[in-house]
Amino acid sequence: MAHLRDVLEARQVGLYFAAMLVGALAATALPGTMRLEAALTPALAVMLFATFLQVPLSELGRSFAHRRFLLALGVANFVLVPLLVAALLQLVPDEPLVRLGVLLVLLSPCIDYVVTFAHLGRADARALLAATPLLLVAQMALLPVYLSLFLGRAAGDLIQAAPFLHAFVWLIAVPLALAGALQTVAARHTGTANVTAGLGLLPVPATALVLFVVVASVVPQLGAAGAASLRVVPVYLAFALVAPVLGWLVGRRSCLTAAEARAVAFSAATRNSLVILPLALAIPGAMPLLPAIIVAQTLVELASELIYIRFFPRLGRDLDPPDERP
Repeated sequence: MAHLRDVLEARQVGLYFAAMLVGALAATALPGTMRLEAALTPALAVMLFATFLQVPLSELGRSFAHRRFLLALGVANFVLVPLLVAALLQLVPDEPLVRLGVLLVLLSPCIDYVVTFAHLGRADARALLAATPLLLVAQMALLPVYLSLFLGRAAGDLIQAAPFLHAFVWLIAVPLALAGALQTVAARHTGTANVTAGLGLLPVPATALVLFVVVASVVPQLGAAGAASLRVVPVYLAFALVAPVLGWLVGRRSCLTAAEARAVAFSAATRNSLVILPLALAIPGAMPLLPAIIVAQTLVELASELIYIRFFPRLGRDLDPPDERP
């Protein structure tokens, strides 16, 4: 089972692109039948449940104790990244929905597949995994604040509190509570522990399912949204280039180990495009523009991760213990 999990993680980028391609082909071949928006939140909840299940409850307490790592993670994601986004926003067309889509995705640090990419890139994936619930809570609390700062009065017209509350309950509280309950039972019963181990295979397939649902839902309604998506691709490319550098520098300035600094770099560079989609879809007039803009960032990001997992292990290589050097 562990071998199968390793295979899934090693081939996850190919699986994600394949899921998106199948979703696009299915939507094209079956026009009018691939309206799957209602399935998105349940699919995301399953994906996040599988992610949280990988976080030992004891690690949550340990994540609070690792204050230096958490501080670096917070500075990178909630101070430096917003400043970078503010600079890049000058390159985004002055259209409220387009700017909103870019802000939603770039201001939200990833809490799912970033852990696997961090592992492949010789970063401290365990520390990043333990911090994922905290990252998700922090971004849900801070995102409305940042949107108000960047969009001014337009934010009040576009953003409502209800979608954020709904997302917190169904994408954070419920999956985390279920994962915690299952871990508690598994600690006492061997049979349940075997089930939990089997569920460890879920993160990659669940993420692929979410990508399929997203693309199959968006493609039939793309229309002019495709052109708007292409206009923001340069912004996403610039972000993918600069954000990991900021994360690495913060990690090293915080006197973290090389593996921990790489984890901060991965976190700064990888965004929460999938989890943010339900918030985008709840905004009036969102379809098809906002999902298309967010999916465009996902495509750029997945391609960038292939570069990160090859290049990041070289960062601070001389600082790694001899038996951990690539």
